[in-house]
Amino acid sequence: MVSFLTSIVILILGYFIYGVFVEKVFGVDENRKTPAIAMEDGVDFVPLSWPKIFLIQFLNIAGLGPIFGAILGALYGPAAFIWIVLGSIFAGGVHDYFSGMLSVRHEGKSVAEIVGIYLGENARKIMRFFSVILLVLVGTVFMTGPAQLLADLKFAGLSSLSVWIGIIIVYYFMATILPVDKIIAKIYPLFGAALLIMAVGIGSMLIIKGYDIPEVRFASIHPENLSLWPMLFVTIACGAISGFHATQSPMMARCLPNEKYGRRVFYGSMIAEGIIALIWAAAAMAFFNGGVVGLNNALTNSGGTAGVVNIISKSLLGKVGGILAMLGVIAAPITSGDTAFRSARLVIADAIGYKQKETKNRLIVAVPLFIIGYLLTRIDFTIIWRYFSWSNQTLAMIVLWATAAYLITNNKLHWIATVPATFMTAVSITYILQAPEGFKLPQTISYPVGIIAAIIAIVLFLHKFKLRNKPVADRI
Repeated sequence: MVSFLTSIVILILGYFIYGVFVEKVFGVDENRKTPAIAMEDGVDFVPLSWPKIFLIQFLNIAGLGPIFGAILGALYGPAAFIWIVLGSIFAGGVHDYFSGMLSVRHEGKSVAEIVGIYLGENARKIMRFFSVILLVLVGTVFMTGPAQLLADLKFAGLSSLSVWIGIIIVYYFMATILPVDKIIAKIYPLFGAALLIMAVGIGSMLIIKGYDIPEVRFASIHPENLSLWPMLFVTIACGAISGFHATQSPMMARCLPNEKYGRRVFYGSMIAEGIIALIWAAAAMAFFNGGVVGLNNALTNSGGTAGVVNIISKSLLGKVGGILAMLGVIAAPITSGDTAFRSARLVIADAIGYKQKETKNRLIVAVPLFIIGYLLTRIDFTIIWRYFSWSNQTLAMIVLWATAAYLITNNKLHWIATVPATFMTAVSITYILQAPEGFKLPQTISYPVGIIAAIIAIVLFLHKFKLRNKPVADRI
């Protein structure tokens, strides 16, 4: 219990201490017009209040990520607390803040364009392709998952999977096409608040009822003997650092009325997500008899992570918990899926320089995306989805390197991005070399290759930008 409560306190302090430090390194200019003001178009560039933007950003980046990922991460034991805390403060918070604020400084451009500005045209092309594929994949899976649950529950008397997919597609299409303040700005704050209330309720009941939450120790107790490195750092993504966040931040960058709210919206959303991940990791470790073994049995016998969420919520929060659990398991992924398609529209529009104020322009970009998304619902995603976690962290790695490039180019303290970028490089490369869906290499190969690759990456980065920043005469 002490480790759990201490972790929450550290996260909150991280927002007020390290978050402020990161903000100072960036250099906020309150008098500078943001894209929401300078480029207002009534569609994507729409000024909104910072509390509303915070709740929208929070729900955009959260969904079920900090719940499902934290529950699976809990199988590794209380070492998960360490990663959630350090990851959120020093990696995820930095990643989310700069992915949002660099978009603010560059006319609300999408993450692929930002990466291209600081890492070059080849990186831009890779990121355009990478981010659109990732977003369509997220949108499609978050379409089929909730549809299957609604069909199984025979919600509103409908048990047809195809019908529910159709209904969700219609909603996604509307949320993608309509101005941001028509649907997203109206319902997202409500769902975001509900997700926060649900987590606070679960955390409070864990304390009130005196559940035995294990204390931190840096060792894996996974029932399948999976190692902490690098598996834990990929399993818990949204609760610590997630590249998907970088695809969502530009949407809110186009709505931010003043740069001074950036820390609250971008860094603050990541810290809030970290707190939710802590609560669900603690609940998963403490709720079931037998600790991690009991959790593993529950995952097997109760329908996976969704079943575990349902059991914990109903047991700790009663009937209200059941309703909130339903909201979390069904509504949360839907509200991440629709913004995934909206972000994909913006990425493509930015890439081809296609203005989106006119409805027909939005339709021209969006319709093909939804045709592809619908066709993908006919495919079994079990194998493909395994690559999502790795893709997610690889995207985060690239964004951190772009952030480091921005900082070093502007003579700012680049280490706040360079260090986590190097760390995530080691994580991503080690994971894909070692994972079952990767090259399946033994740890004796994957560990040293991953670490050496990260070292090479930082050496090349420092050499490239040291050379770039020298006067021309000194380079000859």
